[in-house]
Amino acid sequence: MSFPVRAITLDLDDTIWPIAPVMVRAEAVLDTWLRTHAPRTAALYPIDAVRALRDRIAGERPDLAHDYTTQRRLTLQQMLREGGDDLALAEPAFDAFFAARCEVEHYADSEAALARLAARVPLAALSNGNADLKRIGLMPLFRFQLGAREHGRAKPDASIFHAACARLEMDPAQVLHVGDDIELDVVGGRLAGLRTCWINREAREWPAHHPRPDLEFATLTDLADWLERSPYDRTPRTDTAAA
Repeated sequence: MSFPVRAITLDLDDTIWPIAPVMVRAEAVLDTWLRTHAPRTAALYPIDAVRALRDRIAGERPDLAHDYTTQRRLTLQQMLREGGDDLALAEPAFDAFFAARCEVEHYADSEAALARLAARVPLAALSNGNADLKRIGLMPLFRFQLGAREHGRAKPDASIFHAACARLEMDPAQVLHVGDDIELDVVGGRLAGLRTCWINREAREWPAHHPRPDLEFATLTDLADWLERSPYDRTPRTDTAAA
């Protein structure tokens, strides 16, 4: 299939890097930090208990479904309160966790493929997560990063896709959304009027009850190859992605 693409919005977690090892490492960093600075809290809340409390807070606060940062801060505050440690430690504890959360290991194809894509069309990051592309070092390849926390609603809500298109100054039909999640990225993007690309690194089966995405690739390299082969005019960009 071939069609014109004037811009691309990209999911981050499990599209550009795998998220599971990042979170395991960040949780371990937080646990070590708490054992040093808030040992009573650390004893009361081993890693599994922290996960359970965070999940409970997320369930109790559906108004924060788009805001993982606030969910995590509330979790830390409750942990410290119950542990009898200084609540002022919540912010440095979060900082330790978040620094580790931004220490991602990209899929092998990601960085080179993103550079190729950015040379052809503007890229925008569109994520429900709270990774910081500036800390990670990828921001020069992107026009902007729009997170669910910043926007106030999470994918698959159409409004976050439309907000990204508005910042790109393009109609949704001119924008290709790329992501790994069937419901959040592909179904959400399609219902918002964008073209969609499913990054299917694990050779999963597409659910028969959903219309198929416009594109499906195993890697971002495959997407870059497709974009460069497109018969539509694709004069390489001479501006910078962050302009």
